[in-house]
Amino acid sequence: MSHTTRIPPAEITGVKGALIKRMVIRKLGKVPTAVGVYWHHPSVLFATSGLGSKVSRWDACDEGLKSFAHIAVASLVGCTWCLDYNYFEARNKGLDVDKAREIPRWRESDVFTPLERDVLEYAEAMSQTPPTVTDELVDRLHAALGPAAVVELTTVIAFANLSTRGNVALGIESDGFAAACGLAPMAERVPST
Repeated sequence: MSHTTRIPPAEITGVKGALIKRMVIRKLGKVPTAVGVYWHHPSVLFATSGLGSKVSRWDACDEGLKSFAHIAVASLVGCTWCLDYNYFEARNKGLDVDKAREIPRWRESDVFTPLERDVLEYAEAMSQTPPTVTDELVDRLHAALGPAAVVELTTVIAFANLSTRGNVALGIESDGFAAACGLAPMAERVPST
């Protein structure tokens, strides 16, 4: 994908740069544009990558629900990089990619369970300014998932907001990971009325 970021990617150099390039190429097949943009401040890159790595290891909440929540945030915020990457990762993790591709139009789609709909609603409600989370929604999630899973899901959604909003602000867009794997394009988000 060819696009121009608001901060041009830096050349990734040095021992740490070589290590980062090796790690991401092993995982993704290429170095994402985002790595070059964030390389202007390696401490930020390593801190946010480290946090993302820790978040991905938590296991109190179902992996599919967390993945769907992140995609819902990316769709709402308009982060094409996060949509692309998380859709690609859903496939790699063996999650339901047919459901994942429908997340941008989840309200109109009939593929989601009531719990998945609550998770998607929660992700969007947390991502509004100000947040529009209701007691009733949290009560339903708490009853279905338990307190540890709700705390984990909440933090995953907060992290999704950190990464999506940063990428959008810096002009970081899709690197085409999902397309390179032959995944069908994501469904188009239905505009709010």
